[in-house]
Parts: sequence; C-alpha cells; structure tokens
Amino acid sequence: MAKLSSIQKNIFRSQLMNKYKNKRRDLKAKIMKKDISIEERLKLQSKLNDLPRNSSSIRYRNRCKLTGRTRGVYRKFGLSRIKIRELSMSGDLPGVVKSSW
Repeated sequence: MAKLSSIQKNIFRSQLMNKYKNKRRDLKAKIMKKDISIEERLKLQSKLNDLPRNSSSIRYRNRCKLTGRTRGVYRKFGLSRIKIRELSMSGDLPGVVKSSW
C-alpha cells in the first residue's frame, strides 16, 4: 500500500490539471503560432509559467485504484499487475480468464 500522502497529492494534481486544462491548451496554441512576435511569445510563455506546476499533465501519475501502486498499472483496468492477478484468479474480474497454450 502506498503512502496516503502520495495518493492524496496525486488526486490534488488531477483536480488542478482539470481546472487549468483549457487555459494551458489555449496558451500553448498561441505560443506555437508563427505569425506573432518574439516579445508577444515571451509574454505568453511567462503567463504559462505563472500557472501552478502541478496543473501540468506530465506531473500526474497513474496509480492503482486499490493499492496506490505506481508501477505496473494497466490503464484498461486502473489496477496494478499484482491486483489484476489476484482478482482474476478469484474470478472477480469479469471477462478475464487464465490462458494456457
């Protein structure tokens, strides 16, 4: 089980990410335009830098919904490989069967 503080920090980051998503997207689109001057681009870049760091999507980490584990997380299930194995062996994951060949 991961520390509760790291799980809460990740939840806070996802909330900030959703809050500033449109603003970040608009600023980045304006910065990428080639027809604006360098000075204008620098002003837009400083506005982007003034936004909270944790509102960036790159700082969000995929975590297991049950344990909070960060590594080996399957996006389809939102669970770590360990929990997927445990739940599928007990028959709690619908549609998942043990394969053998």
